[in-house]
Amino acid sequence: MATTQSSSEFGFGGGLAAGPIGAALSQNWWAVALRGLLAIAFGVIALLRPGVTIFSLVLVFAAYIFADGVFAIVAAVRTRERVAMLILEGVLDIVIAAIAVLWPAITAAAFVILVAVWAILTGGLMLAAAFRLGLDHGRWWMAAGGLVSVLYGVLLLASPFLGALVLTWWLGAYALIFGGALLGLALRLRALKPA
Repeated sequence: MATTQSSSEFGFGGGLAAGPIGAALSQNWWAVALRGLLAIAFGVIALLRPGVTIFSLVLVFAAYIFADGVFAIVAAVRTRERVAMLILEGVLDIVIAAIAVLWPAITAAAFVILVAVWAILTGGLMLAAAFRLGLDHGRWWMAAGGLVSVLYGVLLLASPFLGALVLTWWLGAYALIFGGALLGLALRLRALKPA
């Protein structure tokens, strides 16, 4: 005889506080609320101060790539063979980090251009694939998705600095919605918290 598992065992039913995960989250509802508040604060900053947000993201990227470069060089120097490729990688990372710090606008524009090229290439591939798909299988939906992707990429390439601003706004909007969802979850968890 086959056994069936209830949907609550997989986290799809049985109430929010059902099971050990729900109980742990309801005990720590405040941590979920703090995550939501931080996301909302980030979203507001990204929407109201997009230049500051872009600059901050560039600096975080620069700090990461600088640390990565230093550790690549350390790893290469600490080996007996003194791996030249790792040393070269480390030096390149440090140079790129310096460029990001010295010219953050160029770094932001390069990121936007990367996104634009990706959108154009993937959109073109979707358009090509759409014409191999049958009409009854959603050819026009796939073609529409490919066309939107190509247009998005072209618009980003036409104005990368405006594209960086728009990407920051989208990031801010996402953070606001995500933060709101977490706050809603936190309030629900708080209501289910055992006394």
